Amino acid sequence: MTLVMLQLTSVGRRFGAVEALRDVSLTIGAGDFVALLGPSGCGKSTLLRLIAGLDQPDTGRVIWEAGHQPKPGEIGFVFQDATLLPWATATDNVFLPLRIAGIPRDQAMPQVNRALHRVGLDGFEAARPRQLSGGMRMRVSIARALVTRPRLLLMDEPFAALDEFTRHKLQEDLLSLWQELGCTVIFVTHSIYEAAFLARHIVLMTPRPGRIDHEIASPLHPGAPARLDPAYATLVAQVTREMQRALTA
Repeated sequence: MTLVMLQLTSVGRRFGAVEALRDVSLTIGAGDFVALLGPSGCGKSTLLRLIAGLDQPDTGRVIWEAGHQPKPGEIGFVFQDATLLPWATATDNVFLPLRIAGIPRDQAMPQVNRALHRVGLDGFEAARPRQLSGGMRMRVSIARALVTRPRLLLMDEPFAALDEFTRHKLQEDLLSLWQELGCTVIFVTHSIYEAAFLARHIVLMTPRPGRIDHEIASPLHPGAPARLDPAYATLVAQVTREMQRALTA
Protein backbone atom coordinates (compact mmCIF):
# COMPACT_ATOMS: atom_id res chain seq x y z
CA MET A 1 0.00 0.00 0.00
CA THR A 2 1.30 3.46 -0.94
CA LEU A 3 1.98 5.72 2.02
CA VAL A 4 0.18 9.06 2.03
CA MET A 5 2.43 12.13 1.97
CA LEU A 6 -0.26 14.81 2.15
CA GLN A 7 -3.98 15.40 1.75
CA LEU A 8 -5.94 18.43 0.67
CA THR A 9 -9.45 18.48 2.09
CA SER A 10 -12.12 20.85 0.74
CA VAL A 11 -9.53 23.54 -0.07
CA GLY A 12 -10.76 26.89 -1.35
CA ARG A 13 -8.89 30.09 -2.18
CA ARG A 14 -10.25 33.47 -3.20
CA PHE A 15 -8.42 36.63 -4.29
CA GLY A 16 -10.87 39.46 -3.79
CA ALA A 17 -13.81 38.88 -6.12
CA VAL A 18 -11.98 36.07 -7.95
CA GLU A 19 -12.57 32.53 -6.69
CA ALA A 20 -9.44 30.63 -7.74
CA LEU A 21 -10.13 27.25 -6.11
CA ARG A 22 -13.29 25.62 -4.79
CA ASP A 23 -13.65 22.48 -2.67
CA VAL A 24 -10.43 20.80 -3.81
CA SER A 25 -9.74 17.43 -2.18
CA LEU A 26 -6.72 15.40 -3.26
CA THR A 27 -4.45 12.71 -1.79
CA ILE A 28 -0.76 12.61 -2.76
CA GLY A 29 1.09 9.35 -2.17
CA ALA A 30 4.74 9.26 -1.13
CA GLY A 31 6.97 8.67 -4.14
CA ASP A 32 4.21 9.44 -6.65
CA PHE A 33 4.50 11.58 -9.77
CA VAL A 34 1.31 13.64 -10.09
CA ALA A 35 0.44 15.99 -12.94
CA LEU A 36 -2.05 18.81 -12.33
CA LEU A 37 -3.56 19.34 -15.77
CA GLY A 38 -5.95 22.09 -16.78
CA PRO A 39 -6.40 25.30 -18.77
CA SER A 40 -4.62 28.53 -17.90
CA GLY A 41 -6.20 30.31 -14.95
CA CYS A 42 -7.76 27.21 -13.37
CA GLY A 43 -5.79 27.51 -10.13
CA LYS A 44 -3.02 24.96 -10.73
CA SER A 45 -0.24 27.31 -9.64
CA THR A 46 -2.31 28.54 -6.70
CA LEU A 47 -2.72 24.94 -5.56
CA LEU A 48 1.03 24.39 -5.82
CA ARG A 49 1.71 27.47 -3.68
CA LEU A 50 -0.71 26.23 -1.04
CA ILE A 51 1.06 22.88 -0.90
CA ALA A 52 4.42 24.64 -0.65
CA GLY A 53 3.19 26.74 2.26
CA LEU A 54 3.75 29.96 0.30
CA ASP A 55 0.04 30.77 0.70
CA GLN A 56 -2.80 29.66 2.95
CA PRO A 57 -6.28 28.41 1.96
CA ASP A 58 -9.39 30.39 2.87
CA THR A 59 -11.27 27.16 3.49
CA GLY A 60 -10.21 23.55 3.97
CA ARG A 61 -6.86 22.18 5.06
CA VAL A 62 -3.52 20.88 3.77
CA ILE A 63 -2.71 17.90 6.01
CA TRP A 64 0.72 16.28 6.06
CA GLU A 65 1.40 12.67 7.03
CA ALA A 66 0.92 12.12 10.77
CA GLY A 67 0.79 15.90 11.23
CA HIS A 68 4.41 16.20 10.05
CA GLN A 69 5.08 19.72 8.77
CA PRO A 70 7.91 19.74 6.23
CA LYS A 71 11.21 21.13 7.44
CA PRO A 72 13.25 23.68 5.46
CA GLY A 73 14.74 21.97 2.43
CA GLU A 74 12.20 19.14 2.34
CA ILE A 75 10.24 20.90 -0.44
CA GLY A 76 11.94 21.92 -3.70
CA PHE A 77 10.21 24.36 -6.06
CA VAL A 78 10.93 24.84 -9.78
CA PHE A 79 9.14 27.76 -11.44
CA GLN A 80 8.27 28.33 -15.09
CA ASP A 81 11.12 30.83 -15.33
CA ALA A 82 14.51 29.59 -14.15
CA THR A 83 14.74 32.59 -11.74
CA LEU A 84 18.54 32.43 -11.50
CA LEU A 85 20.76 35.13 -10.05
CA PRO A 86 22.13 36.68 -13.28
CA TRP A 87 25.51 37.61 -11.77
CA ALA A 88 26.12 34.21 -10.16
CA THR A 89 27.69 31.09 -11.62
CA ALA A 90 25.79 27.84 -11.95
CA THR A 91 27.60 26.62 -8.83
CA ASP A 92 26.63 29.68 -6.82
CA ASN A 93 23.01 29.53 -7.98
CA VAL A 94 22.76 25.91 -6.86
CA PHE A 95 24.58 26.69 -3.60
CA LEU A 96 22.04 29.42 -2.71
CA PRO A 97 19.53 27.29 -0.68
CA LEU A 98 22.38 25.76 1.33
CA ARG A 99 23.94 29.17 1.91
CA ILE A 100 20.60 30.49 3.19
CA ALA A 101 20.45 27.46 5.50
CA GLY A 102 23.83 28.50 6.95
CA ILE A 103 25.85 25.60 5.52
CA PRO A 104 29.49 26.60 4.88
CA ARG A 105 30.54 26.62 1.24
CA ASP A 106 33.28 24.01 1.58
CA GLN A 107 30.88 21.67 3.35
CA ALA A 108 28.16 22.25 0.73
CA MET A 109 30.27 21.77 -2.41
CA PRO A 110 29.93 17.98 -2.62
CA GLN A 111 26.13 18.33 -2.62
CA VAL A 112 26.26 21.18 -5.14
CA ASN A 113 28.55 19.28 -7.50
CA ARG A 114 26.42 16.16 -7.19
CA ALA A 115 23.27 18.13 -8.06
CA LEU A 116 24.92 19.70 -11.12
CA HIS A 117 26.16 16.27 -12.23
CA ARG A 118 22.68 14.79 -11.88
CA VAL A 119 21.24 17.33 -14.33
CA GLY A 120 24.08 16.90 -16.83
CA LEU A 121 25.94 20.17 -16.25
CA ASP A 122 29.46 18.86 -15.69
CA GLY A 123 31.85 21.42 -17.17
CA PHE A 124 29.42 24.33 -16.80
CA GLU A 125 29.92 24.97 -13.11
CA ALA A 126 31.48 28.42 -13.70
CA ALA A 127 29.01 29.52 -16.39
CA ARG A 128 26.64 32.41 -15.71
CA PRO A 129 23.01 32.37 -16.88
CA ARG A 130 23.67 34.57 -19.94
CA GLN A 131 26.17 31.96 -21.14
CA LEU A 132 23.65 29.13 -20.96
CA SER A 133 20.78 28.08 -23.23
CA GLY A 134 17.21 28.12 -21.95
CA GLY A 135 17.29 24.39 -21.35
CA MET A 136 20.58 24.60 -19.46
CA ARG A 137 19.27 27.44 -17.28
CA MET A 138 16.30 25.25 -16.40
CA ARG A 139 18.70 22.43 -15.51
CA VAL A 140 20.44 24.79 -13.08
CA SER A 141 17.06 25.64 -11.58
CA ILE A 142 16.24 21.93 -11.16
CA ALA A 143 19.66 21.29 -9.59
CA ARG A 144 19.04 24.14 -7.15
CA ALA A 145 15.71 22.56 -6.16
CA LEU A 146 17.34 19.14 -5.74
CA VAL A 147 20.44 20.22 -3.81
CA THR A 148 18.65 20.02 -0.44
CA ARG A 149 17.50 16.48 -1.32
CA PRO A 150 13.79 17.33 -0.97
CA ARG A 151 11.12 14.77 -0.22
CA LEU A 152 8.66 16.73 -2.38
CA LEU A 153 9.48 18.46 -5.67
CA LEU A 154 6.95 21.00 -6.94
CA MET A 155 7.25 22.06 -10.60
CA ASP A 156 5.18 24.87 -12.11
CA GLU A 157 5.19 24.46 -15.92
CA PRO A 158 9.01 24.39 -15.95
CA PHE A 159 9.35 23.38 -19.62
CA ALA A 160 6.58 25.52 -21.14
CA ALA A 161 8.90 28.14 -22.69
CA LEU A 162 11.35 25.66 -24.22
CA ASP A 163 11.47 24.31 -27.76
CA GLU A 164 9.95 20.88 -28.28
CA PHE A 165 13.23 18.98 -28.66
CA THR A 166 14.67 20.47 -25.46
CA ARG A 167 11.39 19.89 -23.63
CA HIS A 168 11.31 16.21 -24.60
CA LYS A 169 14.90 15.70 -23.43
CA LEU A 170 14.26 17.40 -20.08
CA GLN A 171 11.09 15.36 -19.58
CA GLU A 172 13.07 12.16 -20.06
CA ASP A 173 15.83 13.36 -17.73
CA LEU A 174 13.28 14.38 -15.10
CA LEU A 175 11.79 10.87 -15.07
CA SER A 176 15.26 9.40 -14.61
CA LEU A 177 15.93 11.77 -11.70
CA TRP A 178 12.59 10.94 -10.09
CA GLN A 179 13.31 7.22 -10.29
CA GLU A 180 16.84 7.71 -8.97
CA LEU A 181 15.91 9.94 -6.03
CA GLY A 182 12.56 8.42 -5.06
CA CYS A 183 11.04 11.79 -4.20
CA THR A 184 7.42 12.81 -4.75
CA VAL A 185 6.76 15.12 -7.71
CA ILE A 186 3.75 17.38 -8.34
CA PHE A 187 4.00 18.82 -11.82
CA VAL A 188 1.76 21.60 -13.16
CA THR A 189 1.12 21.60 -16.90
CA HIS A 190 -1.47 22.52 -19.50
CA SER A 191 -0.05 19.99 -21.98
CA ILE A 192 -1.95 16.72 -22.27
CA TYR A 193 1.03 15.12 -24.01
CA GLU A 194 3.41 16.14 -21.23
CA ALA A 195 1.09 14.93 -18.47
CA ALA A 196 0.57 11.56 -20.19
CA PHE A 197 4.30 11.05 -20.71
CA LEU A 198 5.44 12.01 -17.22
CA ALA A 199 2.83 11.26 -14.60
CA ARG A 200 1.72 8.19 -12.72
CA HIS A 201 -1.47 10.03 -11.80
CA ILE A 202 -3.09 12.77 -13.89
CA VAL A 203 -5.42 15.14 -12.05
CA LEU A 204 -7.80 17.07 -14.32
CA MET A 205 -8.93 20.50 -13.15
CA THR A 206 -11.92 22.53 -14.34
CA PRO A 207 -11.81 26.16 -15.48
CA ARG A 208 -11.98 28.75 -12.69
CA PRO A 209 -12.98 28.23 -10.00
CA GLY A 210 -10.60 25.29 -10.14
CA ARG A 211 -12.01 21.98 -8.95
CA ILE A 212 -10.80 18.39 -9.28
CA ASP A 213 -12.91 16.91 -12.05
CA HIS A 214 -11.27 13.52 -12.60
CA GLU A 215 -8.16 11.50 -11.77
CA ILE A 216 -6.54 9.07 -14.19
CA ALA A 217 -3.99 6.46 -13.11
CA SER A 218 -1.48 5.91 -15.91
CA PRO A 219 -1.08 2.29 -17.03
CA LEU A 220 2.32 3.08 -18.56
CA HIS A 221 5.71 2.32 -17.09
CA PRO A 222 7.53 5.63 -16.35
CA GLY A 223 9.09 6.95 -19.52
CA ALA A 224 7.93 4.00 -21.58
CA PRO A 225 6.57 3.16 -24.01
CA ALA A 226 8.08 5.58 -26.48
CA ARG A 227 5.99 8.55 -27.57
CA LEU A 228 5.08 6.81 -30.84
CA ASP A 229 3.83 3.65 -29.11
CA PRO A 230 0.06 3.02 -29.51
CA ALA A 231 -0.34 2.64 -25.71
CA TYR A 232 0.88 6.21 -25.18
CA ALA A 233 -1.43 7.46 -27.94
CA THR A 234 -4.34 5.64 -26.29
CA LEU A 235 -3.63 7.35 -22.96
CA VAL A 236 -3.38 10.76 -24.65
CA ALA A 237 -6.75 10.14 -26.31
CA GLN A 238 -8.33 9.13 -22.98
CA VAL A 239 -7.01 12.23 -21.21
CA THR A 240 -8.11 14.42 -24.12
CA ARG A 241 -11.68 13.09 -23.94
CA GLU A 242 -11.86 13.60 -20.18
CA MET A 243 -10.36 17.07 -20.45
CA GLN A 244 -12.84 18.11 -23.13
CA ARG A 245 -15.66 16.92 -20.88
CA ALA A 246 -14.20 18.76 -17.88
CA LEU A 247 -13.98 22.00 -19.84
CA THR A 248 -17.70 21.91 -20.54
CA ALA A 249 -18.84 20.50 -17.17
